[in-house]
Formats: sequence, C-alpha cells, structure tokens
Amino acid sequence: MSDGPSGVRYEPVDAAYFERRRLRPHAGLLSLWALGVGAVISGQFSGWNMGLATGGWGGLMIAAAIIAVMYLGLTSSIAEMAAALPQTGGAYGFARAAMGPWGGFLTGLCETVEYVLAAAVICFFMGGYLGGVFDTSPALQPLYWLAAYGLFVGINAAGVAVSFGVAVFITLLAVGCLSIFWACAAPLVELHRYALDVAPGGEWLPDGHGPLLPAGWQGVLLQLPFAVWLFLAIEQLPLAAEESTAPRRDLPRSLLLGVGALIVSAGMVIWLNAAIPPGAYALADSSEPLLEGFRSILGEGGGRILAFIALAGLAASFHAIMYAYSRRIFSLSRAGYFPRGLSVTHPRRQTPDRALIAGAVVGLLVLTVVWYALGAERGERVIGGFLLNMAVFGAMLSYGLQAVSFILLRRRRPALERPFRSPLGLAGAVLTLAIALVTVCVQLGSPDYRAGVIGVAVWFAAAIAWFTAVSRRKLVLSPEEAFAMSSEGSPPEPSAAETEGPSPRS
Repeated sequence: MSDGPSGVRYEPVDAAYFERRRLRPHAGLLSLWALGVGAVISGQFSGWNMGLATGGWGGLMIAAAIIAVMYLGLTSSIAEMAAALPQTGGAYGFARAAMGPWGGFLTGLCETVEYVLAAAVICFFMGGYLGGVFDTSPALQPLYWLAAYGLFVGINAAGVAVSFGVAVFITLLAVGCLSIFWACAAPLVELHRYALDVAPGGEWLPDGHGPLLPAGWQGVLLQLPFAVWLFLAIEQLPLAAEESTAPRRDLPRSLLLGVGALIVSAGMVIWLNAAIPPGAYALADSSEPLLEGFRSILGEGGGRILAFIALAGLAASFHAIMYAYSRRIFSLSRAGYFPRGLSVTHPRRQTPDRALIAGAVVGLLVLTVVWYALGAERGERVIGGFLLNMAVFGAMLSYGLQAVSFILLRRRRPALERPFRSPLGLAGAVLTLAIALVTVCVQLGSPDYRAGVIGVAVWFAAAIAWFTAVSRRKLVLSPEEAFAMSSEGSPPEPSAAETEGPSPRS
C-alpha cells in the first residue's frame, strides 16, 4: 500500500494474524479496581519519602495535594475516553484517534517506558524490603530481583483468571496492612517532633519543631516527582478493556473509585509514617519507610513479621504493572509499531507471554546497569531516586499527551458516543497538562533528577529511530488503527483477510 499522509503504510494480514493475538474477557468491577489500586499501592510503601530531607514534611504534603489534583483531572479525562474507546491500546488508542500515528506511537512509547521502569523501581524496593527483613548483604539484591521477575512473569502468564485473582487478593492484603499501620501509628503521632525535624539547609533537628517548609516553595517543587509515586499507574486501567466483561460501564467507575481511595490513603501515609520515630529526616534515606514505622511501633521482631506482610503492597504493584507493560507492548506490537512477534498470545491461556518476558528482560537490564554504574555503596536513596525519576519522566510525558488527546477529541469528535463524561471537563485536562509540564521542568532543572531524564531520552531516541526507519511502513489495521482511520474518513483499503479481523470492542 502507498504511504498515507502521516508517512505510514499498512500491510495486509490474514485472519490468522488476529487469531494468534486474542485476549480473554474476565474482569469485573472489583478486579479492575484491584488492578488499578494495586498498581499504585507500592508507592505508599516506598519511594514517596525520598524528598523529605530536602523539602520537609510540609513540602511533601503540599506537593501531594497538587499531584492529587493532577490525577483527578487525568483519571476523569481517561474515564471518558476509555468508555468511548474500550480497546487494549488505552492511551495509545486515544492519542492515535486524536493525533494520528505519530501521536499514538509517542504516547504509547511514553507509557511503555513508564511501566517497564516502574516495575524495575518496585522490584528494587522489594529487594530492599527483603534485605531488611532477612538482614542480608546488598550483594544479594540482584538475586532478589531475578526471583521476583521470574515469579510474577509466571503468575501473569498463568491466565487472566489467575492474574486478576492474585491482583484482588494481594491488593486487599496490602490495604489491610496499611490499615493496621494506621491504627497502630495514630496514637503515637508527635507531628512537631518527628515530622518537622528538617531544618533549612537540610540538617536534622533532633528535637523537631522545625519550619513547615524548610526549603520554601522550591522544596515543594522538588518533591513533585516523589509525590507522583503515590499515584503513578492508576491510569493503566484502560489497558484491561478487552479483558473486561463490561468496559464501558466498569472502567470509569473503577478509575474514579480507585483514585479516591488512593488520595485518602496517601494522606494517611504521609501524615502517620513521618510523624512517628524515626521521623521525616531519617525516612528520606530509607527504601522501606513502612518497615521503619513498624519497627518503631512493634520492635524489631514484631515489625519484621508485619514488614514481611507489607511486601504484599510492593508485590501488588509489581504484579499489576507487569500486567500493564505486557498489554502496552502487546497493543503496540499488534498494530506493528513494535516487532509483531511480541504480540503473539499463548494459544490456550491467551496471555501475551512474549511481551511479559520482553519487559522483564529490559527491566532487569536497567536495574543491573544502574546498580553497577552508580555502585551499591552510594545508597538506596540515590539508586532508587534515579530509577524513580526515570519512570516519572515517562509518566509526565504520557499524561501531557493524554490530556491533549482528551482536548482534541472533545473538539474534533463532539458526536463520539461517550457513555461517561468527565465531571471536570476541559478544565481537568488543562490542569493535568499544566501540572505535568511543571513536573517535567522540575526534573530538567535539577541536576539530581536530570541524569535519569537523559537516560530515558536515549531510550526514546532509539525507539523513534526504529519507528522512522522500519515499523512506520509495516503497520497493521488493529482495532485501534481501524477506528482511528475510519474516523479520519480515509481508511486504507483492507484485504479480504483483514475484514475478518476483530473490530473495536463495544
């Protein structure tokens, strides 16, 4: 076929192409809610705390409130688009319909980077928790990572029923663990002594009673990337559209119920974990802040037992984000943007095993390179913060592009059937775009964050080069592409076999 106006070309495929790339519907409202909350909840066990020594507790609370506003706008916008376009492509599908093949590819690429790196960050924190529980040498960390990836690739590959069942179980277990922590910590809170123990300049105040904003508003801005970690990945839910039994109804409900629960939980975690021993300053250097809190409440023995249970939070997110990156790789591969072989599903279980393994290999590679490049002796805060900022950068670009997609679809496709409409409308999307851009500027402006951003930029450059040189001339009319081309009014002429492929799921 000849090149289209965007410089892309669609190749004909037969019906067997889509037969080898089928997913199985299974998920209901509870499963979707658990998948969304589970993807995020590890961020309330680890990662959020790493900016406390810079901006202080008050700075993080304000940063978290700003980021919560962004996620309310984002999830409201995504809920509307997901109900209107219930396909596994999710953000890539929204952007493809709004901005063409290049917009769809770049949005999908941003999410791929976000989820693969987010899984790597969570795996790193899981290793830190396991090392703390078993008191093992840092040299064993790569073995923990390898075991975690092996276990959860297996669980995700076991079938959609098993995958969603595990997601519900470990998410509820993680929420229960957080609830136990809140109940135990609340009577011990000494806010001024422990949460406010950071002085201007970042020094420790042994007796607390420091300023609310020890680094002023600059400290608030510097904590935006860490506040993102309290919510990152709730937006993955549209990736489950083709495995949902009622996506138009359940996706919007699960998104909004999930973000509401996470806002409440994030506030409780920041308040209670920092306001008990060892305090905000000490938590900033920890890769297992909840474990530190349990130790102060229950002592070393009891804290160790509950901290082992607390691994459920990290496991829930690791499991859910592995699900997310596999479906993101699957949808882009099915459409031809990534090598097509990555979208082949298991003939019996109908799970994208190849995409699961590919994302795991890349995540392990990134972890290993960063671990040995930075050196374990530089500490968990440096390595974890580096990886976290790489994931957040990919997420912010994705959020900005999704907000633009929402605005363009509202303006260009007013007649599109929308079973759910965002209560925040265009204002929510504009706020999302603005806050995401501010967060990216903070990352670019800070030498501590910039190195991670550069690493992601190299990844983007390589993927864009692949798309430009190879895959843009080998695209396939997947459900996302077929919908977008029909809405543009000039779909490429399909072969007879293509007309037998799947249509966008209603």
